[in-house]
Amino acid sequence: MDSKKDTQLRELLSAAAAASEDKKAEDIRILRLDPSESGLTDYFLICTGQSDRQNLAITDEIELRLKREFGVLPNSVEGRRQGEWILMDYVDFIVHVFSAEKRAFYGLERLRKSATVLSVADLNANVKAAIASGRKKAPAAARTGTAKPAKKAVTKKPVAKKAVAGKVAVKKAAATKAVARKTPAKKTPAKKALKRTVR
Repeated sequence: MDSKKDTQLRELLSAAAAASEDKKAEDIRILRLDPSESGLTDYFLICTGQSDRQNLAITDEIELRLKREFGVLPNSVEGRRQGEWILMDYVDFIVHVFSAEKRAFYGLERLRKSATVLSVADLNANVKAAIASGRKKAPAAARTGTAKPAKKAVTKKPVAKKAVAGKVAVKKAAATKAVARKTPAKKTPAKKALKRTVR
């Protein structure tokens, strides 16, 4: 996995962990899986809620935050109806939200002994370091001339006074025509006399 994709993945994981913390999830752990053992995904995010409703709230918050901040939706979500173990598949990482009993029963941490456990603080530090190193590389590319040139700012052209004056004159002319149409023409006395003689 290239460093840019790995940094994005870690940002997603960090946001998911922060969302679960905001909903008072307990015992949040991030497992980096051994690639030789797991071809399914790279990371597990595991946390515990106190009730089925809290588990639903945790998963809803994770889904909402990742959609809002990164435009990413889970590939699939399972277990929402029961709420004891909800699994959210984001392809490169999987979120497991357990009730305390189900987490103790299934023991994913015991099953994945070769996995590396990351704390949320370690993950955030790695993300910040990767972002900082990316920012340091950008100015160096600008010095060597490999960076893309900056886009020119688009400026709006000032509106010509003659065009505005012309529009005002057109509006006034249209208004006088409308007034002229509304007022009926008065009959002249000569026409009345002409009508009397015709009869």
